[in-house]
Amino acid sequence: MSNTRQADAASDDGTLSPTVTAVERHPGGHRIARHHHARHQLVYPGSGLVEVTTDAGTWVAPSDRAIWVPAHSWHEHRFFGRTEFHCVAFDPDVNPFPDDGPQVVAVSALVRELVIACSQAVEPLDDAGLRLRAVLVDQLRPCGETALWLRSPVDERLRQACAIVTDDLTQSHSLAQLGRRVAAGERTLSRLFRDDLGLTYPQWRTQVRLHRALILLADDVAVTDVAHLCGWATPSAFIDTYRRTLGHTPGARRGR
Repeated sequence: MSNTRQADAASDDGTLSPTVTAVERHPGGHRIARHHHARHQLVYPGSGLVEVTTDAGTWVAPSDRAIWVPAHSWHEHRFFGRTEFHCVAFDPDVNPFPDDGPQVVAVSALVRELVIACSQAVEPLDDAGLRLRAVLVDQLRPCGETALWLRSPVDERLRQACAIVTDDLTQSHSLAQLGRRVAAGERTLSRLFRDDLGLTYPQWRTQVRLHRALILLADDVAVTDVAHLCGWATPSAFIDTYRRTLGHTPGARRGR
């Protein structure tokens, strides 16, 4: 089911790509192919979870976060769980963020209602619609949580090492073990994590685990199973890490 309002995007093959301002509903596993828009776009999952991938990395937003996608940024969407997908377009000269890349945005109760209202507005906007969108821009704040953004490795050895870890998060790999498998010394691999990804290896591994956990939770996987599948020793260890990073427990997220 889709409530389409505005289309101005181009995809890889030149066909019309998804709308910029709309309300859409997508089943878990659905994917929107790589495309870009002439305007900025704020995407928000009222339910479920949306993942946005660019050449720079992958951002993920549950229902208390949104993602700002800059104009002309090539990206694709993936959906996990039954997702109510709200999109709001902004003119290229409107940008509340100093960084040119995508941003994960904190969604307060006010921002949630503004996004929902703006995504349902018919364009071209009347004066009331323009004022509402201006208020939304004023309320947008980056959440600053690195756990919701996975950078793309540049070095091929680091790519291979990251793939080994993400293929099976239940396994615990040391840097020395990974280095032997990708033909890189432990110190070299440690430096590559810091230089390419801006994180230590343990920090990156926790980030990947949380990213995967959010996806599994959106697909209604039980918390105890999520903890095991993502490599935590116990469910309580997972819940503690989740709460310290995202500010609430996995159960509280589902309650929303």
